[in-house]
Amino acid sequence: MMNLFSKFAFELAVAGRYLRSKRRESFISIIAWFSLIGIMLGVATLIIVMSVMNGFRSELIGRILGLNGHINIYANSGNLENYDTILQRAQKAGGNLVVSVIPTIEGQALMNVNGNAMGVVVRGISDEDFQRKPILSDSLVEVINREGGHFDDGWVSIGKVMADRYGLAVGSQITLIAPKGRASPFGTIPRSRTFKVGSIFDVGMYEYNSSFIFMSLKTAQLFYQMGAGITALEVITTTPSQPQMARNSLMDEFGKNVRVADWRDTNASFYTALQVERNVMFLILTLIILVAAFNIISSLIMLVKDKSRDIAILRTVGATRGMIIRVFLITGASIGFLGTLMGAVFGTIFAMNIESIRRWLEGMTDTELFADEIYFLSRLPSQMDAGQVTAIVVMALSLSFAATLYPAWRAARLDPVEGLRNE
Repeated sequence: MMNLFSKFAFELAVAGRYLRSKRRESFISIIAWFSLIGIMLGVATLIIVMSVMNGFRSELIGRILGLNGHINIYANSGNLENYDTILQRAQKAGGNLVVSVIPTIEGQALMNVNGNAMGVVVRGISDEDFQRKPILSDSLVEVINREGGHFDDGWVSIGKVMADRYGLAVGSQITLIAPKGRASPFGTIPRSRTFKVGSIFDVGMYEYNSSFIFMSLKTAQLFYQMGAGITALEVITTTPSQPQMARNSLMDEFGKNVRVADWRDTNASFYTALQVERNVMFLILTLIILVAAFNIISSLIMLVKDKSRDIAILRTVGATRGMIIRVFLITGASIGFLGTLMGAVFGTIFAMNIESIRRWLEGMTDTELFADEIYFLSRLPSQMDAGQVTAIVVMALSLSFAATLYPAWRAARLDPVEGLRNE
């Protein structure tokens, strides 16, 4: 046991000596430092970018699922009539998988405020269902103090970006023009109605804050002349990330009488783009670590060439090939281990405080680094995955260790006679 310990201590001592550069080995040492910094930056960047990508995916999908149904039931054509019967059947068919079924109306309109016009998306929903959606009911930043439900006839809820853009506040008036006009002997006359702003919401997504208007279901039916019909039934499930089972139950119940689609169908291109972007970013940033690993190879090969006399002397005094291999394995692995450790610590700290860092940088540079109208969210999200971080660390250590194998094998194969003769 003492013999094994002595050998290991000797190998550590030699490896540590090789890591400490002398004047004539300064160039080799610089390459080793570049390798360490490269691995550190690669690991840190990979952790930060993947955490931000996870945060984007989680925030966007969470808000999409919070504002929309996990599964939507549509009519095969036109509006969904007699929806009360379909609603009850959907609740029974879903069983424990279905939390609630919400009737909604969605349509487009032209909003006019003080001569300024813009296209908006109008969504009709009952007051009870509005309150049952925490992402809406908990995001109200201004609410007029009035009796009755959240939506009285003639009152609407608008987003914060829309309110700021047009100088609107609770109590302000807006005019909505319906896409379907009223027929008259003189042609089609646009139908318009004036509403009052009853509340202002901020759900953290630019698209909804800037272009969505919520009103009561009955008001939307009158505005769009839909009678007792609706656009769709939103089904909220207990398994939003995996709605397939509930969807299959609903399809078995209704057959082809209605059209059933889950949120992955309605947001298929967006969901696929997030998945592809995350995978591509992982592959691209892995190349940083791979380049640093090649730097380890080059620095160790140069070190082996420079230390050929030392290796020859060690072999002549009894050092085995295995000991020489372990010396250079420890030398290269130390660079990879330190770089990975420093990168993991730096990347974790940066990812956990990325929103504060973003605000500090914006204050220092007086520029907007994260525009919500471009990135959809009003804050820079970050969500670390312990399994993902572990995989990054293991990958970096594996690449670093693999990079030491060839130089160590080459050092062990060095002929002591040739090494001394070359000197």
